[in-house]
Amino acid sequence: YLAKTGITQVWFPPAYKGNGGKDDVGYGVYDLYDLGEFDQKGSIATKYGTKVEYLVAINAMHNYGIKVLADVVFNQKMGADETEDVIAIEDNPQNRSESLGEPKEITAWTKFTFPGRNDMYSSFKWNWTHFHGTDWDEKTKKNSVYRFYGKHWDELVDKENGNFDYLMGCDVDLNNVDVVEELTNWGKWYLKFCDLDGFRLDAIKHMRESFFKNWVDNMQNSSDKDLFFVGEYWNNNIDILCNYLNKSNQNMCLFDVPLHYNLYNASNSGGNYDMRKIFDGTLVQAMPNNAVTFVDNHDTQMGQALQSEIQGWFKPLAYALILLRESGVPCIFYGDYYGTHGNADSSIKTKINPILFARKLYAYGKQIDYFDDEHIIAWVREGDKEHKNSGLVVIMSDNAGGSKAINVGQNLANCVLSDITGNMKENVYVDKDGNGIFYCDGGSVSVWARK
Repeated sequence: YLAKTGITQVWFPPAYKGNGGKDDVGYGVYDLYDLGEFDQKGSIATKYGTKVEYLVAINAMHNYGIKVLADVVFNQKMGADETEDVIAIEDNPQNRSESLGEPKEITAWTKFTFPGRNDMYSSFKWNWTHFHGTDWDEKTKKNSVYRFYGKHWDELVDKENGNFDYLMGCDVDLNNVDVVEELTNWGKWYLKFCDLDGFRLDAIKHMRESFFKNWVDNMQNSSDKDLFFVGEYWNNNIDILCNYLNKSNQNMCLFDVPLHYNLYNASNSGGNYDMRKIFDGTLVQAMPNNAVTFVDNHDTQMGQALQSEIQGWFKPLAYALILLRESGVPCIFYGDYYGTHGNADSSIKTKINPILFARKLYAYGKQIDYFDDEHIIAWVREGDKEHKNSGLVVIMSDNAGGSKAINVGQNLANCVLSDITGNMKENVYVDKDGNGIFYCDGGSVSVWARK
């Protein structure tokens, strides 16, 4: 079904054993080598199933020509097997550059020995020397930010909270050569063991810039596939994202967070957003070859850490903006397509599908923008010879409905076009020179293609 609709890659959730066993969504990583194979943290399976089921799912995707991206979570580890007494300094959680006292001994959950796995795949054991710090002192039962004595938070990270190296759990020390070697070895093992096609890299703004540049290069050099990498650097500042990409020699893509916030703001502006500026300050505008565009994700939902869910009325417009343009790699959120847990009504599959099919069948050729009105914007894809009947016109408004006179080029000249979203019932007749008048409703999008 996914292949038929035009999905070419699927990003699977973290597949390895988390601190919460079968209840862990995967970001509280316990054992990277346990893909639902060992009896650890109260279960053999992860939340998503067993190792065998994971490998079968990957194989099924490959049978239909769909590539599989694995979610890599390196910043933190949780659920240690044993404690250690360590000298640490408590840092201000709101400003990690400020210490709150003298060094003192804490009891930290930092020993990861993985007894259930019994050295299968790797004999590496983690202890406090492999981390910068942690957030829990078992001795005083206190939650804070504890930096181990003699260690320093990495400087080449995001500057939120003074220094955003530390996020949660036990913060992995990427200055430790043994850690870097182990994470590189694991990546190569994982890539080969599961026949992966690429990676989604979690929380990269919390990790030193040079680490992932080298890790990505190592993965690509160890594979005969052209791997795909996308990093999650959650920052709305386009200069910061471009700087990160340039320092990594543009060897990966990043999620276009600024575009998400533009879409979010447009959906909350009550029809008063200047749609001509919808791509201003975005990654897809600045570095189109390195942008993964998206509307919402698991973190932007209501009640989540980065809550910024785009209003339902605007989502079809947003999906047209990412799916039907020539730049960027668009990513559809599972929750928008299938509905989120406990809220099947949140599915807008019936609205996304026509846009998806339009991408697969018609969205080819030269792109010409008609971003000449504050509220009604449009663009043309003129089509090409490789895709029969290709070419389309997209027109949308965040305010009242209306029309635009548009030239569609010779490929669609002398044709009848209809709105494949079904929002507009009338046809548009294009003359022999390629001219036509195209319409959309208020707060709506219409996608016109050859009838």
